[in-house]
Amino acid sequence: MLIKNIFLHFKTITHHRWLVFKLCLKAGEGWRGFVHDLSKYSPTEFFESIKYYTGINSPITGAKKDKGYSKAWLHHKGRNKHHAEYWIDDNAPEKTPIIPYKYTVEMICDKLAAGMTYKKKDFTYEYELDYWLKEKEKIRINEKTANFVTKILEEIVKNGLDSTLNKENLRKNYEKYCK
Repeated sequence: MLIKNIFLHFKTITHHRWLVFKLCLKAGEGWRGFVHDLSKYSPTEFFESIKYYTGINSPITGAKKDKGYSKAWLHHKGRNKHHAEYWIDDNAPEKTPIIPYKYTVEMICDKLAAGMTYKKKDFTYEYELDYWLKEKEKIRINEKTANFVTKILEEIVKNGLDSTLNKENLRKNYEKYCK
């Protein structure tokens, strides 16, 4: 089973990265998509993830249920600026600063790609919006950044991916919500 999980997890994270890359290209942030989640191939993240691989949800969820924490998640969030948790600093004047534009766009692409990867044919933009609305209540994130992400996911539901996930629209909304 472990050997099978190695290949299946590699396939899953590579597919996820491919989807993020395509979405980031559409959003005008191709480099962010290209370097997205490279830490998932590191031994710290990869080996724990194959142990808890299910193909249905993130292995991090399984590790947290089993051990109460995930070494892979602690490693991942500290190296990937598209995660809100990366930006938390309780010793800084601003505990949760506004996340810079390029990482927030990557965050949106990551959320969409994660839903597509794990929900497969059952994925909808409405699902991702609902998931985000629940998630943002549980995580620490700057309110302006959260409002921008919410607005973009709502626009995707209403107007579709192509008219929403483009550089002009994203910049305009980021300026409106985060400046």
